[in-house]
Formats: sequence, C-alpha cells, structure tokens
Amino acid sequence: MPCLTFNLVSSSTTVDRRDGVAYYNPTAGGGSMLIDAGDGYGEPMNVIISGLSSLDVLTLDGAINFARAIGFSEECFGIHLGGYMPADLGDGNGWVNQTIELRQDYAIGGTCLESLIGGNHFRIFVQNGTVADSGALFLAVSREEPISENHDIVPDGYDIGRNQLVSAAVGETWYNGVKYHTTAKNTTGLLAPGADGINHDIAQDGIVTLLTVTIV
Repeated sequence: MPCLTFNLVSSSTTVDRRDGVAYYNPTAGGGSMLIDAGDGYGEPMNVIISGLSSLDVLTLDGAINFARAIGFSEECFGIHLGGYMPADLGDGNGWVNQTIELRQDYAIGGTCLESLIGGNHFRIFVQNGTVADSGALFLAVSREEPISENHDIVPDGYDIGRNQLVSAAVGETWYNGVKYHTTAKNTTGLLAPGADGINHDIAQDGIVTLLTVTIV
C-alpha cells in the first residue's frame, strides 16, 4: 500500500470550515479506525479533535500549540526515531503517513525524557480528502514503555493514554498567549472493543473520545 505524506497547512488564514461536520466515520469510505502498525496489526485512533473546533486548532502550528497546552510537544531535538505509521481515514486519500508525532513533555527533561523513560504520545492524521473533508484530526494515543523495553505499549496502554490526554485537555488550558476551552464526548461504534487485530495484543475498550476545542 502507498504511504504518502500529508501535512496540515501552516496557518488558518485561508482555510474554510470544510464540510461543517465533526468527522466522518472512516469505515464508511472504505477506511479503518486502526492505523497500520505492520505485520497485519493496527493501533486504534481513539481520540478525534472535531472538525467543528476553532480553525486555528486544525492547522499544524495550531495543533502543536494546543498539544503544548495539554502537556505534549515535538520530539526530542525534532528527531523521529520510530516508524511512520499510515492510516486510511476513508476520505479518498488512501493510506497516508502520520502528519506528526507528539510526546509527553516532562517538566524536567521534556520530550527527551519521554523518549528515555516512556510516557504518553500520539500520532496525528487529518481527514481532508475529496470524499470526506471534515478537517478533523484523528489521534492514535497510547502510553509506552521506556526505551529499555523498546517503547512497547504498557498493559492497557491505549485506554490509559487516551484517558490521560482527555483529562489534560478538558476545560480551560493555554499556551503562548492562546487560551482553549475543550469539551469531550465518548463515542462507541467506531472501534470494536477487544484485542483482535490490535498491536501487541493489548485489548482496548472501543471508546473514541471526541474533543471540541474552542479558542477563547
């Protein structure tokens, strides 16, 4: 399958609200809620940042700024050591590599410490093809082991990672002069619960949390 690279736009000054929906179910367009982790296994996209969020949040710079507001940042020295995983969001673009991977930003040591001792991290995929153009950001969130354990996912790490990210995001947060108000809604029916086809054979509960992020 092709692994094309797609990037969010750098600013929102010329971006429309696209289709005016929160998101489209990837499976309706022939896609999947599992990113391709290789060897026939996948990892769940368990958080969606709604396409009805403030437009600045749905840009690359805006997504990074929001991530920093909730305790994440870019990888240590901008170096990506892991693989690039693709997803098919059913938007007509087929399998597309992650836009960016963001890691837990520890108060001391930042994301370099996360790379060493493990922690929360997520990959971003954007739904903006010719078939479905919600502009929503699909996040594959998980908590991982330290580098000594090859950054494998901790037991129950998909649910733990999702819950920690959502807990940090809900309510009011801010970074670099930008203040956010975030609401969350849990959704079922997008992901099948269990471990079937899931990387590392780690079961997940099938819940996808929809975040609507508004700049205030």
